[in-house]
Amino acid sequence: MLDAQTIAIVKSTLPAIAEVGPKLTAHFYDRLFTHHPELKNVFNMNNQRNGGQREALFNAICAYGGNLDNLAVLLPAVEKIAQKHTSLNVKPEQYAVVGEHLLATIKELLNPGDEVLAAWGRAYAVLADVFIKREEAIYQASETKTGGWRGTRAFRISAIEVQSSVIKSITFEPVDGQPVADYLPGQYVAVYLQPEAFAYQQIRQYSLTQLPDGQRYRIAVKREAQGTVSGWLHDNAKVDDVIQLAAPAGDFFLQVPPEAPVSLISAGVGLTPMLAMLHALAQAQHPAQVNWLHATEAGEQHAFRDEVTRTGSQLSHFSQRIWYREPHAQDAGRYDVQGLMDLAAVSAEMQEKNREFYLCGPLGFMQYVARQLLAAGVEASRIHYEVFGPHKVL
Repeated sequence: MLDAQTIAIVKSTLPAIAEVGPKLTAHFYDRLFTHHPELKNVFNMNNQRNGGQREALFNAICAYGGNLDNLAVLLPAVEKIAQKHTSLNVKPEQYAVVGEHLLATIKELLNPGDEVLAAWGRAYAVLADVFIKREEAIYQASETKTGGWRGTRAFRISAIEVQSSVIKSITFEPVDGQPVADYLPGQYVAVYLQPEAFAYQQIRQYSLTQLPDGQRYRIAVKREAQGTVSGWLHDNAKVDDVIQLAAPAGDFFLQVPPEAPVSLISAGVGLTPMLAMLHALAQAQHPAQVNWLHATEAGEQHAFRDEVTRTGSQLSHFSQRIWYREPHAQDAGRYDVQGLMDLAAVSAEMQEKNREFYLCGPLGFMQYVARQLLAAGVEASRIHYEVFGPHKVL
């Protein structure tokens, strides 16, 4: 535990850190990668270039510093980050490296004096210890379950299927022929790539899209405009290629009682974790109403359409509603509404006090949908979501 003086000192510096803004985390990452370029094998450098990771770290620093006397508030964020860290195989000794450069950054930009730096050092040590212990527990749970492992494991691509003009599904089976670990619907696996064209190893997390069967994993990959990994997987990956995967992880997963109605709301490739959830609900013969609400650009981008319809038909109470933003003439009969997703069409659902809402898609889409749900009186605790990339609060 931190003493009152340390907490007071750290909190007193937060206004100065807020004034510096994300410049602080930009300086930190530049410093870190200059001294430890090998960490570019761990970090998503695309998120560095677009500023997403730097903004996320700045927000995390401010949140941590402001809640040193109430760390329980941070536990959901800790869990989300710890799950991501284990998919990246973050090691305890890397926390010391990060701490060194974080303190050096505060000194170089703010020069707050030894007392303040010592206080931040103690505060960081407490946070690092929380992460190290939680991540070790996740690693142990992953490697001790049937079919589990720690670190990475070799998998062979057994199938590649075109699901839309921008999405392919890829199925992996373990090279060693042994079972693979189960997972919760909504979780992801991390894919490790370093072909000759890549200067550094690239790691990306992709949602698992089927029910666990102990034999294989299936993901779906959208080709991103400047996506280093997605571009390689679309253009270069082929059946029988061997790729390293980390064990399934993630804190976003389906968890509802049988009596709770469920709305699965997605846009674009955000349907991937929802697909696993729908399969799980169908397998469990979920007795309450399940609604599938999906938005995409047009028919050619609409992935897994038949699979969703087929899986939903296994439920006694299922409905789906599809939005196409700019449908083509040949899309007639394939969608319900043109334009952006307006939940006024399903207003009755939002009034059900025990309905659970699961969201995934581009950040702007989820913010738009969350505003509609909150305005309709849906409690924030019943809105669950996943952000692909650095986490943001809706």
